[in-house]
Amino acid sequence: MSTRRLTVAQALIAFLSRQYTERDGNRRRLIDATWGIFGHGNVAGIGQALVQAGHEMPYFQGRSEQAMVHAAVGYARQSNRLSTHAVTTSIGPGATNLVTGAALATINRLPVLLLPGDIFATHPADPVLQQLEVPHAGDISVNDALRPVSKYFDRVSRPEALVPSALAAMRVLTDPAETGAVTLALPQDVQAEAYDWPEEFFAERVWRMRRQGPDPYELSDAAEAVRAARRPLLVAGGGVHHSTAEDALAAFATATGIPVASTQAGKGSLRHDHPADVGGIGHTGTATADELARTADLVIGVGTRWSDFSTASATLFSNPSVRFLNINITGFDAHKLAAAPLVADARTALEDLTTALTDHRVDAAYVTEYAEDKERWEHRVDAAFDTSEDLLRPTQPQVLGLLDALVTDEDIVINAAGSLPGDLHKLWRSRSRDQYHVEYGYSCMGYEIPAAIGVMLADPGRPVWALVGDGTYLMNPTEIVTAVQERLPLKLVILQNHGYASIGGLSESVGAERFGTAYRYREADTVGSPTYTGDPLPVDLAANAASLGMRVIRAKTIRDLREALAVARESDVPTCVYAETETADTVSGAPPAQAWWDVPVAETATRASAVTAREEYERKAAARRRHL
Repeated sequence: MSTRRLTVAQALIAFLSRQYTERDGNRRRLIDATWGIFGHGNVAGIGQALVQAGHEMPYFQGRSEQAMVHAAVGYARQSNRLSTHAVTTSIGPGATNLVTGAALATINRLPVLLLPGDIFATHPADPVLQQLEVPHAGDISVNDALRPVSKYFDRVSRPEALVPSALAAMRVLTDPAETGAVTLALPQDVQAEAYDWPEEFFAERVWRMRRQGPDPYELSDAAEAVRAARRPLLVAGGGVHHSTAEDALAAFATATGIPVASTQAGKGSLRHDHPADVGGIGHTGTATADELARTADLVIGVGTRWSDFSTASATLFSNPSVRFLNINITGFDAHKLAAAPLVADARTALEDLTTALTDHRVDAAYVTEYAEDKERWEHRVDAAFDTSEDLLRPTQPQVLGLLDALVTDEDIVINAAGSLPGDLHKLWRSRSRDQYHVEYGYSCMGYEIPAAIGVMLADPGRPVWALVGDGTYLMNPTEIVTAVQERLPLKLVILQNHGYASIGGLSESVGAERFGTAYRYREADTVGSPTYTGDPLPVDLAANAASLGMRVIRAKTIRDLREALAVARESDVPTCVYAETETADTVSGAPPAQAWWDVPVAETATRASAVTAREEYERKAAARRRHL
């Protein structure tokens, strides 16, 4: 057997550069690049290996470990999970900074490979710098914090252990039902250790992404359930996109007339102007979709994990006779809500179910009902988007309306947290399968800018918009520097409302009186529960973005903003549009929530606001049910 003598780090990089995925004849390299921030835990191992690999393994320099994971996740999502990036960090805080990004990847079922440095396997000195000492266990390091947020975790404590560990990591990354964050913890001494590797370890390897077909009995039961339903509703989740099942879904909806609502991850599964598309569902959904949900007798979930936002904390599907049918690649998700499961790839299952339902279509009166409701909702969207008074400061929905009038099918809009996801889910008119990129599985502030970088790397040439509020911007602006360094024409829109407006509104609704949610001057004589003046802090986020290398355009009015967005779209350098937003007191704002979300309120309190909020909470919670 021929061998090659390399260090563990060199062998790992060489191995990763020869791993491929394939689905439907489309072959992609699995690990397309590696992000890294170097310290003593990885600079002499993975760092040296990347230098030696050269063009064989492209490298990107990050500024924040969490942001590097977000960039890799954005790349993986835009690549339909066929390709992703690796992320390497030093030991200690560099490694623990990965935890948030890893949780986001795993919750959203998106692959990313994490390669944190680890403490010495040989324990030449105890403790070494950044070592966590655990008196009862000598084999624990801070990297063990990544175990619960990883779909696969291993610590490579000897060179020969890399072979099975690396193969297991690739298996999980490419398994549609199991993918998420994968962590290979690499002790810094082991990274630099040499070993004679079998040449077969470095052979090109293709991991085929299976399209699992449905069990014939489950398929027959599913078709029977659909035929028996009088008011069926389909809910499209992120699995529709992961499976590239959009065309199959459109064919199913056209053939059967069944309306299609969408979760945050599933929005765009149908174009907004498809007759069967009724918009977002749940707490941030449209009135059209939520009213259909309340009266549905069959709910068909396709590729959704049924979060509390989608089910309105188990209060939305209120028809006493409602039943669920779940199409999902994982049995874990397919059985939720006591559903009849159809465990299969979303595209394959929809194609087979459409065939099984030949000549079946819902009653014409049902189609007319939801079509008319959809038209009424569109009038409400138009009112929220109206910008006829163009000298005013814009509201947040008006910003979205200006973007809606500007973008084409090729634009991609990215968001993750704050009040923007709710407005986008209710109002945005998706024009293509991948235009709407909202991360709401983890709703992670700071995701938008690095994810936009990942998307641009995966799909060069397309206009990519990162929409952030001031709170989100302050969480993670550092990757602006990376966009500048890589000459990526990021389009960043900062909406300044001087505080955590989303959580402030929630705070007020639950009797917490917007406590701790404003960027205002604190009164000098307050202690404990502070009071604040009405004056915002002199924080200039536009100047900050400019200092990091962006071209910045300040927009004071709707007219300014319209012009600024148009300039940004055509710009070939990273460009920021900065606008202070107005509350919706002069025009129609976004419609309020059309369904409940459970945020427990203090059961006993001395302040009237909390007492009133508790009474409302108990009234809403009484509608919650278990679907059995």
